[in-house]
Amino acid sequence: MPSGEHCRDLVVTGRVQTAERVVALTMEDPAGCPLPDWTPGAHVDLLLEGGTLVRQYSLCGAPDDRQRWRLGVLDEPGGRGGSRRVHESVHIGDRVAVRGPRNHFELVPAARYLFVAGGIGITPILPMIAAAEAADAQWRLHYGGRSRAAMAFLGEVERYGDRVSVRPMDEQGLLPLAEILGTPSPGTLVYCCGPESLLLAVEESCAAWPPGSLHVERFAPQQPVEPSNDTAFEVECRRSGVTVDVGPGQTILQALKAAGIGVMTSCEEGICGTCETRVLDGIPEHRDSVLDEAEQAANTCMMICVGRARTPRLVLDL
Repeated sequence: MPSGEHCRDLVVTGRVQTAERVVALTMEDPAGCPLPDWTPGAHVDLLLEGGTLVRQYSLCGAPDDRQRWRLGVLDEPGGRGGSRRVHESVHIGDRVAVRGPRNHFELVPAARYLFVAGGIGITPILPMIAAAEAADAQWRLHYGGRSRAAMAFLGEVERYGDRVSVRPMDEQGLLPLAEILGTPSPGTLVYCCGPESLLLAVEESCAAWPPGSLHVERFAPQQPVEPSNDTAFEVECRRSGVTVDVGPGQTILQALKAAGIGVMTSCEEGICGTCETRVLDGIPEHRDSVLDEAEQAANTCMMICVGRARTPRLVLDL
């Protein structure tokens, strides 16, 4: 279980409109206790509606500030209701249950970084830029959005001067990815967060870069690929001593819940990493958007909310 995984009630001590449809929330422990450590790229779960509505938001403050956490929340009219709940009902003085932090978007040490952000995808990039700056690494940021008014935290990124390129779509069009990423740069790591259309375009533009150069974080599941195996299989829970059958069209998580085995979950879409589970034996079929290609190929862990099995039996550390 990742560090800081237990749930805590925090009080909202700040709420600022930082762009059209984007609020920045500042949260602190009501007793003034220090908050858990976190690193750039981390996110937390907000447990809303008594824990029935769970949503993930990136931490975008300063990791060395143990007294407060900051989140940026975009109101998404076509979303699943979490952001609407935050915008309408979470105000200064309110207490909110928070779980985490958790990080599947770690900033790997490097001499040079290229950051690409689209819209609210700027939130995990903000502390990464600060960390790159503190490490005296070379870096550049390309930040796109619908309009300047819709782009959050502009003042914070523009203070870095010519290392930042801000491109509002209504003024200049889409980010020129062919120009930004067309020539591979060995030794440079690319970090990208934003809408799925941007991530897919960046992945295509980085196809010729050295393996491991590109790191992305998704807010929504990738388009599903044709599964190689949707037949029934067994899952042995080694620590629980229980074996369950997982039927076609059923998730491991659903089978475990039906057997009374409790597992911490959140998105159930393979994007948040809450249900990450160690694989002790067997070969999983990965269908998540959390693990990169190398992590999936290692087959040492999986997201059981969407993953299945390529072998007749999986043994999990549950």
